[in-house]
Amino acid sequence: MKATVTWGLLAAWAVHDSEELATMASWMRRNRPELERRFPWIRWDLLEMSQAQVTVAIGLMGALVAAASAAGARSGGRSRFYQAALAGFGVHGAVHLAQAALKGGYTPGVLTAPTVVLPFSVWAWRRLAAEGVPTEAKGSVAAGVALFLAAVGGVHGLARLLIRGPGRWF
Repeated sequence: MKATVTWGLLAAWAVHDSEELATMASWMRRNRPELERRFPWIRWDLLEMSQAQVTVAIGLMGALVAAASAAGARSGGRSRFYQAALAGFGVHGAVHLAQAALKGGYTPGVLTAPTVVLPFSVWAWRRLAAEGVPTEAKGSVAAGVALFLAAVGGVHGLARLLIRGPGRWF
């Protein structure tokens, strides 16, 4: 298994999350009033993010993606953790496209979702298949969705705790 398939996940994630790091907090501040009007049932106060929170959350997610990439490299791409992370990354790209469609314009991450996230994800799955790596596509996608939801919620929750909690670490 070539390192580009396993460690490529971390590289593609880094490119994508650089866009999110540069845009997420300021975009949310500028767009929150419109989002609150259009989607009043969402608890926007829970989704408010400072640049510090975004930075810490992205760092935490980076550690998770690095661990998944390492597991993939060690196992020749066979690791369920790696495959779930790869599936979650692809799902994440599709979520960005849906968010932009609902918003009717730019949302953080939408530039690299169709140019980096989705092409890398498709390419990596094809490489795994071409090299005879067993995958459970349906199981990987389900695990990827679960991992994506848990990871995003977890890293943002932990980041919020770290920057606002006792001792204010950041």
